[in-house]
Amino acid sequence: MYKVAFDKNAEKEFLKLDSVAQKLVSSKILDLRDGNFINDKLLKGKHKGKFRKRAGNYRIVYLKEDNLLVISVIRIVHRKKVY
Repeated sequence: MYKVAFDKNAEKEFLKLDSVAQKLVSSKILDLRDGNFINDKLLKGKHKGKFRKRAGNYRIVYLKEDNLLVISVIRIVHRKKVY
């Protein structure tokens, strides 16, 4: 089991989502907490070393720190605006 920590901006982005999107994103974040990384993608370029998880039309960009078992959620944003 991992500990999930939110960046301040990610928390603000999450709170701006409508309730349906918040529920979907919350379920995906719980998957991260439980160690379910299926279909997560390693990012390239300026986001090298980070991962992304799909949540409908939204993307959760996160950093996984294996030795500390911490997942830092960096962004939660619509797929058109994420990169």
